[in-house]
Amino acid sequence: MKITFKGKEVKLVGTPPAVREEMPNFTVLDKNNQEFTKSDLLGKFSLISVVPNINTPVCSIQTKTFNKAMDKFPEINFLTISTNTIEDQQTWCAAEDVKNMKLMSDKNLSFGKATGLLIPEFGILARSVWVLDPNCKILYRELVDEITHEPNYDAVLNELKQLH
Repeated sequence: MKITFKGKEVKLVGTPPAVREEMPNFTVLDKNNQEFTKSDLLGKFSLISVVPNINTPVCSIQTKTFNKAMDKFPEINFLTISTNTIEDQQTWCAAEDVKNMKLMSDKNLSFGKATGLLIPEFGILARSVWVLDPNCKILYRELVDEITHEPNYDAVLNELKQLH
C-alpha cells in the first residue's frame, strides 16, 4: 500500500500487520513514564488510534473525535499513540482539557518498528486505526493513505458497535 505525506510517497520501515493477524509485541510509555505493552491490552477489545504528531491540526482532531466517541464504549481499551514526548502529550492534554484518555508515547520507536508504521525519514508514525480482539488479534485496520487526511471515523465506530 502506498502512503503519502502532502502528496509525496513515504517509505515505512516494514509491512503493517493485516486483519486477522496478531498485533506484534510493543512497548510504549504512559503519562507517568511507565511501560505499557501489548499484554496490557489482553482481556478486552481495544481501539488504537495512531497519529504522527499530536501538535498538528489533523492529529488533534482525530484524537479529540475518538476521545469523545469512546465515552460510549467504556468497556473498550482506548489508546492514542504518537512519537511525541510525554511532555508534549501532557501539554496537549492540558490545552485541550483532555483528562481521561490514554495517550502513549512511542518516543523509543518500539511500536513503530514492531508494526512497520514508522516513517524513518520524519521519525513519525503513519496515521492508522486498529481494533483488536481480547487476544490482540486484529479485527479492523485502516492505514490512512495520505497522512494529512483524517481516518474514516464512521467505519471504525461501526466496527466497535458490532462488538456488543
